[in-house]
Amino acid sequence: MRKDILKNVKRVVIKIGSRVLTDENGALDLAVIDRLCTDIAALRQQGLQVVLVSSGAIAAGRSELGLTEKPKTIPHKQAAAAIGQTRLMRAYENAMAGHGLKVAQVLLTSEDLASRQRFLNARATLDALLGFGVMPIINENDTVVVEEIKFGDNDNLSALVTNVSESELLLILTDIDGYFSADPRTNPDARLISVVHGITREVEKAAGGSASTVGTGGMATKVAAAKTAGKNGVPTIIVPGKKEGIISAVMRGVDVGTLFLPSVDGVNRRKHWIAFTLKPAGRIVVDDGARHVLKNKCKSLLPSGIQKVEGRFERGACIRICGADDQEFARGLSDYSSSDIAKLAGRKSSEIEDVLGYHYSDVIVHRDNMVIL
Repeated sequence: MRKDILKNVKRVVIKIGSRVLTDENGALDLAVIDRLCTDIAALRQQGLQVVLVSSGAIAAGRSELGLTEKPKTIPHKQAAAAIGQTRLMRAYENAMAGHGLKVAQVLLTSEDLASRQRFLNARATLDALLGFGVMPIINENDTVVVEEIKFGDNDNLSALVTNVSESELLLILTDIDGYFSADPRTNPDARLISVVHGITREVEKAAGGSASTVGTGGMATKVAAAKTAGKNGVPTIIVPGKKEGIISAVMRGVDVGTLFLPSVDGVNRRKHWIAFTLKPAGRIVVDDGARHVLKNKCKSLLPSGIQKVEGRFERGACIRICGADDQEFARGLSDYSSSDIAKLAGRKSSEIEDVLGYHYSDVIVHRDNMVIL
């Protein structure tokens, strides 16, 4: 199965976690970085393009600043990231130079990907770098980011980068052997799962939380990343990053770690951007009839099916679409502002201009701008 999946991969996103890149003291482990870069260089020689999403900046900065534990305040985290990012890039640059390869730093915030124009600009930049034979190394711009515009963790960022870069595989290197039936750190009966065919609530529950004192994401964030990438038709493989030759082994199809198969009901790249990259600015609650039509008949959302609107947003904003039970079942771009929708709730499309005095569209969310979750 793995060899069949991997034979069509031409571009891969490799995400490397902080625990993989650092030693027991929290400092960058240059020997591990050299080893990983040797594996990546081998992939390049085989004709594969690699986009790297690398954690480790805050950890590297923490070591340089002499901090004994992970910084807790935003200014301390940003200071550690500012000094650590240069150390991290220098380590990659030196390691890749030994193989005659160049690297480039790309720092992102979620706002960069929330704008469709900036999203496409980021895609064009990555394509240009890869065309020049340069390996992009992506990280969140921790020195300027605030909580409201954070990706949350680099696992989530790596899943979004598979869409930006149009990659065919997401490979996540972490500090445990893969996805287990339970937390192997606390449950001796936990067993490694080689293949996950679908990410159910039970799968997400078994992923648990983070036990890392260095990184920000645990297995739960990696499963969430696999789910996001899978909706784009991209498989994810989670493997132990410190294991020698691990990247080469994965790309040869060796049964190591855990393979998450992509969703069979994936969405196109633009709808993936709407569903997983944009942050919803509000929500609309619809009646049961509207919910049935949206979910089962691929129709647009009309004002007549709306019961209420929550939050303040402008036309073009991403919004959650929920049923009467308050459960979100869809997400889309609104053709009207929240104040307009409040006036239109329960009305017919033919009444829009009479109610508002103007008319953008007959629908609140067009089916082409909507994703059923």
